[in-house]
This record gives sequence, structure tokens and C-alpha cells, in this order.
Amino acid sequence: MTPGCLIATFLIIGIIFVPFGLFCLQTSNHVAEIIRRYDVDCVPNSYRGNKQAYSKDSLISKNCTLEVKVPDHMRAPIYVYYELENFYQNHRRYVKSRSNKQLCFGAKYTAESCSPIQWDDNGFPIVPCGLIAWSLFNDPYGFTYGSKEIKVNRKNISWKSDREHKFGKNVFPSNFQNGSFIGAE
Repeated sequence: MTPGCLIATFLIIGIIFVPFGLFCLQTSNHVAEIIRRYDVDCVPNSYRGNKQAYSKDSLISKNCTLEVKVPDHMRAPIYVYYELENFYQNHRRYVKSRSNKQLCFGAKYTAESCSPIQWDDNGFPIVPCGLIAWSLFNDPYGFTYGSKEIKVNRKNISWKSDREHKFGKNVFPSNFQNGSFIGAE
């Protein structure tokens, strides 16, 4: 390899990839992103310093409606994401707290390594057990355009391999929120 050959090779590669880079830049400039934190607007002032106490207080309604205006027209498909802060799914304790057999086959398998969420207060196994199974985003949301409701497609939001091989189709919680565990613990 001579210096001239290397320079020519880099120039050819640059000429090929510069249009691709410009295309990617142009495409990313048309992405609309709207970020709205609702944990601030939906938590009463008296609980803003202690959101865990607010989550555990069953006397307070947790319903909150926010309006977010989209400044520009958005073309389909529109993807909705949520972001959780200070939630570490790669923490060792979280990753180890699961039962693969229980997630796939349900209550016929007892808990393996699901600590700290393994047994309820009566000594019965929690199904499904573990922190992973109990990490559930359950905030409902909806969209409207004027007075018309926009339908949200909730199908195929997980990987096909997970649906078919990793998690069972008929695995349902047998003692979910039965009073011994309340959210935000």
C-alpha cells in the first residue's frame, strides 16, 4: 500500500458515505420529539418531596390528565416512548431477581432466585416472582386530534422471540396487589 493508494481509497469511501451521512442528517432533522414530565404536574404540592409516600397513600386519587400540544403535523407511524429515571435494570440485584421457568410456565414452578419479591406475607409463592416480573409501567395514556380519539396500536410491541419462547402466553399473576405488596416499594 502506497500513500497515493491509501488516499485514493479514503477519498472513494468518503465520496460514497458523504451522501449517506447527509441523508441520515436530513432524516433525523425531521424527527419530532416532545418530552413531558408528568410526575411534577400530577403529584400534589404536599407530596413533591416524598413521591413514594404519595404512591402508597391509597386515599389520594392517582388520576391525572395532561394536555400536550404538538406544534407540527406528524406523519404516521408515530412512536411513543416513556423514560424512567433512577431505575437501573442492569443492577445485579434486579437482573438476578427472576424465575425463567415461572415466567414461561406459571405457578407450576416455585420460585428459584427471586429475592426480594419471592413469598407473600402468608408464605405463598408470588407468581410471577422477582423484581423483573413486578416492574410494570401501568400508566394509561391516550391521544386525541381535536375531538377525535386516535387509536393506539399495542400489538407486537415486544420481540417475537420473547413472546414465543421466553414468556408464557397463559402466565397470569395469582396474587398481584392482594394487599401485601403496594406499588412504589
